[in-house]
Amino acid sequence: MWKRRELLLGAVAGMRPVLAACLWLGCLGCLSAPGRACGGAHGPAGAGDLLLCRACGHEVALGSDLKFVASGLALAQRNGTAVGGRRVPVQLFQNPHGSRFRVVTLRRAAVRRHWPADGHFSWFPGYSWTVATCPRCHTHLGWGFQPSDWPDRVSDREFEDSEQTFVGLIVDKLLQENFAASLLMTPKTFQS
Repeated sequence: MWKRRELLLGAVAGMRPVLAACLWLGCLGCLSAPGRACGGAHGPAGAGDLLLCRACGHEVALGSDLKFVASGLALAQRNGTAVGGRRVPVQLFQNPHGSRFRVVTLRRAAVRRHWPADGHFSWFPGYSWTVATCPRCHTHLGWGFQPSDWPDRVSDREFEDSEQTFVGLIVDKLLQENFAASLLMTPKTFQS
């Protein structure tokens, strides 16, 4: 068990993406057989699983808020991340500077959007984007997307109440609540 925890707490950088995804999900089964990934057999999770900011633990979104929005501009797409007990499409995008991001899309998220929205270099044709950060630690978590024919600035309420808007969050900036809980250990003095 300690070896598994050491691996969990170690850096994920440099690992094969499928194993890193299982680490992100807290899958200990994959660590017992490093040559293969479990394919999402982490056990069922509740539909309301919380997604947390990896930097500070702020509650960003519910797994039930996931909403797939396909983009023809994605470099790749795969159904490899299990959230709330179901497979979730993850899309790979590249910005004009060459940085790549694995992104999941959601109906809503508790993020701070930084207006004005910009229609240039949008990964979703017909949508403008604005940077989305964690309201607690200000880490860049992703982007908010709204129809391009909307004004450059809208209220948070207008954005959240619309069926036409969505948020794209960077997978590597998120942590599932059940995975974070698996990292907590009970001190030996409290164990019987």
